[in-house]
Amino acid sequence: MTGQSGFSAAGARTDAAYRHDIYGLLCPGREIFELLANKWTGLAITALADGPRRFGELRRKLEGISPKVLTRTLRRLEDYGLVRRTVFAEVPPRVEYELTPLGRGALEPLAGLRTWIRANTEHFTRPEEWTGPAGG
Repeated sequence: MTGQSGFSAAGARTDAAYRHDIYGLLCPGREIFELLANKWTGLAITALADGPRRFGELRRKLEGISPKVLTRTLRRLEDYGLVRRTVFAEVPPRVEYELTPLGRGALEPLAGLRTWIRANTEHFTRPEEWTGPAGG
């Protein structure tokens, strides 16, 4: 419930402009940001860039992903309208996953992130290698 102050009982701002501020607690974009920030989500989207793929193809492409995590990732992408799942009436059954136009729209920003990562990987320090501010 909100009062006239523009804040909810939990202290979150509630005015309309603030709802579209990614830093705002109630911004719907935060959920999308969280989805896209997951490593398997970004990798799954880019793995589908060249066209539809079957589950097994995606699993081989995304080395290290478990079937459970891949299933969950694909379901979330489908729920958000980024991926389309098509079941073909064949024996044995065939299921393909492909990007929707909305999902294709995520490819460019993800490609930019991938380019930045490639260019800067050697500059990263692993947390376990970090010695702290004064060298110890």
